[in-house]
Amino acid sequence: MLGIVVALLVIGGVFVVVGAALISNVAGAADFAMKHVTRRNLGSLAPGFAASNAGFRVYARLVWFIGVFFLGAGVAVKSALLGLGVMGAAFVAFVFLSVIAIRGEVASYRALKR
Repeated sequence: MLGIVVALLVIGGVFVVVGAALISNVAGAADFAMKHVTRRNLGSLAPGFAASNAGFRVYARLVWFIGVFFLGAGVAVKSALLGLGVMGAAFVAFVFLSVIAIRGEVASYRALKR
């Protein structure tokens, strides 16, 4: 069981660090990701909401909250109440940010059709 907890903490830590680097644009990480990933065409699909600065920040926060959820799951082994609280807060934030991302993607798609 200890290996699973360590794996949850490592996965969560990696997601939190990557998300924080993208949110803070550490060493140009966000600029690099936007240039080489989100602003590229995906076949016939044009870049969407993630290609904008606001959209990229939303997606970077989604990555960060995925990491927080995993960290909460790892902490729940030692302190169930704290871990479940962190997981619950991360889940609520993830759902909220997902709604924002979906609305942004729909708006971007509608703007392309005009």
